[in-house]
Amino acid sequence: MTDLPATETLELELQQGWLTIWFNQPDNRNALSDALVAELAAVLKSVRDDRTVRGITLRGRGGVFCAGADLKNFKENFQKSGDRTAIISMSSGAAEIFDLVNTAPQVVIVLIEGAAMAGGFGLSCCADVVICESGARFAMTETAIGVTPAQISPFVIQKLGYATGRRLMLTAARFDGIQARELGFADFIADDVAGLEAIEMQLRKQVLGTAPGAVAATKELLGQIAGKPRDEVIRLAAENFTDRMVSDEAKEGVASFFEKRKPSWVVKPE
Repeated sequence: MTDLPATETLELELQQGWLTIWFNQPDNRNALSDALVAELAAVLKSVRDDRTVRGITLRGRGGVFCAGADLKNFKENFQKSGDRTAIISMSSGAAEIFDLVNTAPQVVIVLIEGAAMAGGFGLSCCADVVICESGARFAMTETAIGVTPAQISPFVIQKLGYATGRRLMLTAARFDGIQARELGFADFIADDVAGLEAIEMQLRKQVLGTAPGAVAATKELLGQIAGKPRDEVIRLAAENFTDRMVSDEAKEGVASFFEKRKPSWVVKPE
């Protein structure tokens, strides 16, 4: 049985193998406060090895996804002291969250209402699928306030490519959901919440028909081969495929094909 940690800044919903994580600090536009970051890390770690959790959706309460970093916290706790060690520790802690989302063995969907700014945009770039409102607002505003999009930069480049990511980070340009689709950030867009949720439910249905171990292995392989020489990619891919070919999931999947039935991992929506 999935054992989720207690949270105060997040609301957790686990239904039919799908975990929805709601950012629930609408008073500060779901900014990445220390508490929210710590709780999100704890939740993601708690389900990392749990293959009964087939997918994860990140959403924000109050009609906004995430405003990015908690600037009040920055000003009061880091700029006043100027403690470089403390700032490096804080930045490194944020990096852990991006890595946990990026490498989650489950399919991760980000459903964006309202806005995803700065670190909130970067967090979205770590997901497997991005669904957003056509009127949602986006920007990496760091350079506009004199800082850098440091920890999110690798994931922005991963999602948007070097040239587009570089331009948006350097100019702090603002854009909407329609432009986000054109830029390759948004995989799907809708005009309202009902449309967003309809797309998400269709994606859930697709994911719940896949083998959870195979999904996890595919994501692991994709993380391993990025930037590797071709001969190493061939070796890593062959080893990955071999491990899956002899797995119980693969045996069940092949058997179900010949027996003309659904494999055991398929979840039928209620």
